Amino acid sequence: MKSLLKQYWGYDDFRGIQRDIIESIMSGHDTLGLMPTGGGKSITFQVPALALEGVCIVITPLIALMKDQVQNLRRRGIVAAAIHSGMSHDDTLRILENCILGSTKLLYVSPERLESDFFVTKLRHMKVSFITVDEAHCISQWGHDFRPSYLRIANIRQIHPVPILALTATATPRVVEDICRQLAPTPSAAEGTFRVFRMSFERKNLTYVVRKTEDKLAEMLHILQGVKGCAIVYVRSRKRAKEISEYINAACRQDNEAPTATVGGATFYHAGLDQATRDQHQKDWLDNKHRIIVATNAFGMGIDKPDVRLVIHYDSPDSIEAYFQEAGRAGRDGQRSYAVLLHNNADNQKLLRRTDEQFPPREYIKEVYEDLACFLQVATGTGQGRLFEFSLDQFCMRFRHFPTRAHAALMLLSRAGYIDYMEEQDSAARVHFLTGRDDLYRLTGNSAAEDRVIIALLRLYGGLFSDYGFIDESLVAREAGLTSVQTYECLKLLSEKRIISFIPRKRTPYIRYMQQREEHEHIVIPRAVYEERRDVYQQRIDAMLQYMNTNNQCRSRQLLRYFGEDNPHDCGRCDVCVG
Repeated sequence: MKSLLKQYWGYDDFRGIQRDIIESIMSGHDTLGLMPTGGGKSITFQVPALALEGVCIVITPLIALMKDQVQNLRRRGIVAAAIHSGMSHDDTLRILENCILGSTKLLYVSPERLESDFFVTKLRHMKVSFITVDEAHCISQWGHDFRPSYLRIANIRQIHPVPILALTATATPRVVEDICRQLAPTPSAAEGTFRVFRMSFERKNLTYVVRKTEDKLAEMLHILQGVKGCAIVYVRSRKRAKEISEYINAACRQDNEAPTATVGGATFYHAGLDQATRDQHQKDWLDNKHRIIVATNAFGMGIDKPDVRLVIHYDSPDSIEAYFQEAGRAGRDGQRSYAVLLHNNADNQKLLRRTDEQFPPREYIKEVYEDLACFLQVATGTGQGRLFEFSLDQFCMRFRHFPTRAHAALMLLSRAGYIDYMEEQDSAARVHFLTGRDDLYRLTGNSAAEDRVIIALLRLYGGLFSDYGFIDESLVAREAGLTSVQTYECLKLLSEKRIISFIPRKRTPYIRYMQQREEHEHIVIPRAVYEERRDVYQQRIDAMLQYMNTNNQCRSRQLLRYFGEDNPHDCGRCDVCVG
């Protein structure tokens, strides 16, 4: 293992619990690794994947992380591949056939891919070394980011009874127990099957601060001016992300001497932006064209920027898990960094209201179910298995629902088994050439950039003259030597000229009826879905409130205690310790 580590990554030895995890999975044991952000999780499955015969299946919900890790592995000479929504059927088939032939060592897939009969059929013919489950807390209904699609992972073990390596950076003792139970071959075998390795969640280079202030904007600017280096500001609303980035830039223009102005001010990021704009804003921040990015919680998963010096939470998350994960994006290079939570008296009431928002009354949930059937035109006794594109905004406008409550009701109906509510699934961009191949070479009037995009499409994809094909806009941009935004604009212009037909990538929610539509009076929301989950959610809110309002205990020790780690030493750096 050490020779592989040295050969491909250049490190002389493993660190932390990496060796223990690798030895466990190499010995054929189901293994759970609890490692903080930046703890080196990827090494624990990439190294044994090289040593063992067959392909390691890596399940992760993050397409950006898939692409990034595959590119990094290929640069090191390791054969890796990913299957995601931006690929054509031919490319997917080619990758799966290579896995069957044994030339691929790591295959990254999303948990939703496990629903595909085509994928499962191909999987049966592969030699699988072991299965890695990243972000494993998503499988637990007691976790802060439960995703029903993760529950299907255990089905793979019926096809390939190989070891499972589960990895997470945020899990309470209760969630750890649930992960082992959900992924075990049988529920009764969970306790005896899994070996659990814990790395301390303590971040000795990260200073946690809770700053109470009634003027958050002024305090945020003060902190940005006092801490140099790259920064993230987290907010809860898309509108606020743009507004605060504009506020920071206006402050920079007024005072060119302020540290906030030294590397170009701020940009913003949220899920409501089109994909090309999101990619460009993210890239500008990663390339240090902007020092600060103001973002919702849609930003950050899979982003590996080690030199973030400061993370500010303008609004409080609704759980310690979410806060710890987002704050942990600071200081991954081991250098001194800060995580600051801004807090005022109004935040307490806002947090307390979130439980009622996330768990509306049962009668309201039934009302949403009825309105949904009317919106999608599904008659009583029909609909099972049907899939619909779904616009939450249009639904709420038509039936006068508040989006937050309606969204919560749909999630509860999904967990109760009536529907499957898939939030903003990526629908990849598609292109179809309307001009014949020979006619392309006689075209005049295109810009140089448009010609480069045409050439990139011809090099990367086949069959675009006969039918629509899925394309990866970032891959086309790289091949053409353009930015994502430039590529997107070229594709739109080529479509306007009727040279191609271009259907942009979009993030579209879907609704699938899991059973036939029921009458209103027959809808049952079980206690396990409603009361038990509401109690757990309220406990997470209470824990967040306690953290914000406890000013006589070390911040680091408070966070570690929440995750079941008892550290007897104060950090000596947080606002409580230095106060």
